[in-house]
Amino acid sequence: MPNIGPAELIVILLVALVVFGPRKLPELGKSLGHGLREFRKSTQGLKDELDGANIVATPVVQQPVTVAQPAAQVAAAPINAAAVTPPRSVEA
Repeated sequence: MPNIGPAELIVILLVALVVFGPRKLPELGKSLGHGLREFRKSTQGLKDELDGANIVATPVVQQPVTVAQPAAQVAAAPINAAAVTPPRSVEA
């Protein structure tokens, strides 16, 4: 996309003058400037907020990951007979 030169800018201003009229054109320029100023403030505020979040953030400590045993190894593990208690009978 080519840059806008002085000739193109004059043509754009003349078209805007014809479309909006001489009374409405300064008001449109003022509102456009106000909108751009607000946009810059909001983008700068967002940039500052993101930069501040990066500075204040605490590092996350990685915890060691434990891997569960596969089901085949658990099923093949020997059972300690002394640790197993027989079921209690319920008497009425």
